[in-house]
Amino acid sequence: MYTYIWEYYVKDDFVSEFENIYRPDGPWVRLFKEGKGYIKTELHQNIENKTRFLTIDFWTSKSAYDSFRKQFSEEFEELDKVGETLTKKEIHLGSFHCFE
Repeated sequence: MYTYIWEYYVKDDFVSEFENIYRPDGPWVRLFKEGKGYIKTELHQNIENKTRFLTIDFWTSKSAYDSFRKQFSEEFEELDKVGETLTKKEIHLGSFHCFE
Protein backbone atom coordinates (compact mmCIF):
# COMPACT_ATOMS: atom_id res chain seq x y z
CA MET A 1 0.00 0.00 0.00
CA TYR A 2 1.15 3.56 -0.77
CA THR A 3 0.45 6.65 1.32
CA TYR A 4 0.82 10.32 0.47
CA ILE A 5 1.05 12.60 3.53
CA TRP A 6 0.62 16.37 3.79
CA GLU A 7 0.75 18.80 6.71
CA TYR A 8 -1.33 21.97 6.57
CA TYR A 9 -1.39 25.15 8.62
CA VAL A 10 -4.83 26.65 8.01
CA LYS A 11 -5.73 30.33 8.22
CA ASP A 12 -7.68 30.98 11.44
CA ASP A 13 -10.89 32.05 9.69
CA PHE A 14 -10.94 29.10 7.28
CA VAL A 15 -10.78 26.01 9.52
CA SER A 16 -14.39 24.98 8.79
CA GLU A 17 -13.96 25.43 5.05
CA PHE A 18 -10.73 23.43 5.13
CA GLU A 19 -12.40 20.61 7.05
CA ASN A 20 -15.27 20.55 4.54
CA ILE A 21 -12.93 20.22 1.55
CA TYR A 22 -10.58 17.62 3.05
CA ARG A 23 -12.88 15.48 5.18
CA PRO A 24 -13.62 11.88 4.14
CA ASP A 25 -16.81 12.84 2.24
CA GLY A 26 -15.48 16.11 0.82
CA PRO A 27 -14.48 17.16 -2.70
CA TRP A 28 -10.94 15.74 -2.49
CA VAL A 29 -12.18 12.26 -1.63
CA ARG A 30 -14.90 12.43 -4.28
CA LEU A 31 -12.18 13.23 -6.84
CA PHE A 32 -9.85 10.51 -5.55
CA LYS A 33 -12.66 7.94 -5.79
CA GLU A 34 -12.60 8.50 -9.56
CA GLY A 35 -9.13 6.95 -9.64
CA LYS A 36 -8.55 3.21 -9.79
CA GLY A 37 -6.62 2.04 -6.73
CA TYR A 38 -7.79 4.69 -4.26
CA ILE A 39 -8.48 3.27 -0.80
CA LYS A 40 -9.23 6.11 1.65
CA THR A 41 -8.18 9.46 3.07
CA GLU A 42 -7.69 10.30 6.73
CA LEU A 43 -7.92 13.87 8.04
CA HIS A 44 -6.21 14.53 11.38
CA GLN A 45 -6.47 17.76 13.40
CA ASN A 46 -3.78 18.58 15.95
CA ILE A 47 -5.13 18.63 19.51
CA GLU A 48 -2.97 21.54 20.72
CA ASN A 49 -3.15 23.62 17.52
CA LYS A 50 -6.61 23.51 15.90
CA THR A 51 -5.27 25.09 12.68
CA ARG A 52 -2.75 22.29 12.05
CA PHE A 53 -3.88 19.26 10.05
CA LEU A 54 -2.48 16.13 8.41
CA THR A 55 -4.00 14.30 5.47
CA ILE A 56 -3.05 10.74 4.65
CA ASP A 57 -4.19 9.38 1.31
CA PHE A 58 -4.07 5.61 0.86
CA TRP A 59 -3.64 4.00 -2.56
CA THR A 60 -3.02 0.42 -3.60
CA SER A 61 0.29 1.45 -5.21
CA LYS A 62 2.36 4.40 -6.31
CA SER A 63 1.56 3.58 -9.92
CA ALA A 64 -2.19 3.78 -9.15
CA TYR A 65 -1.68 7.24 -7.63
CA ASP A 66 0.52 8.35 -10.54
CA SER A 67 -2.11 7.17 -13.04
CA PHE A 68 -4.79 9.09 -11.16
CA ARG A 69 -2.68 12.27 -11.17
CA LYS A 70 -2.10 11.96 -14.90
CA GLN A 71 -5.73 11.23 -15.75
CA PHE A 72 -7.24 13.89 -13.45
CA SER A 73 -4.49 16.55 -13.50
CA GLU A 74 -6.80 19.45 -14.40
CA GLU A 75 -9.37 18.61 -11.74
CA PHE A 76 -6.60 18.08 -9.19
CA GLU A 77 -4.99 21.46 -9.91
CA GLU A 78 -8.36 23.26 -9.74
CA LEU A 79 -9.18 21.82 -6.33
CA ASP A 80 -5.63 22.37 -5.11
CA LYS A 81 -5.92 26.10 -5.91
CA VAL A 82 -9.05 26.32 -3.74
CA GLY A 83 -7.25 24.58 -0.87
CA GLU A 84 -4.27 26.91 -1.14
CA THR A 85 -6.50 29.92 -0.43
CA LEU A 86 -7.36 28.39 2.96
CA THR A 87 -3.85 27.69 4.20
CA LYS A 88 -0.85 29.62 5.47
CA LYS A 89 1.53 26.77 4.74
CA GLU A 90 1.46 23.32 3.13
CA ILE A 91 4.22 20.76 3.60
CA HIS A 92 4.48 17.48 1.69
CA LEU A 93 5.81 15.16 4.39
CA GLY A 94 6.44 12.43 1.88
CA SER A 95 5.25 9.35 0.10
CA PHE A 96 5.45 6.12 2.04
CA HIS A 97 5.10 2.40 1.65
CA CYS A 98 2.53 1.35 4.26
CA PHE A 99 2.95 -2.03 5.96
CA GLU A 100 -0.42 -3.52 6.79
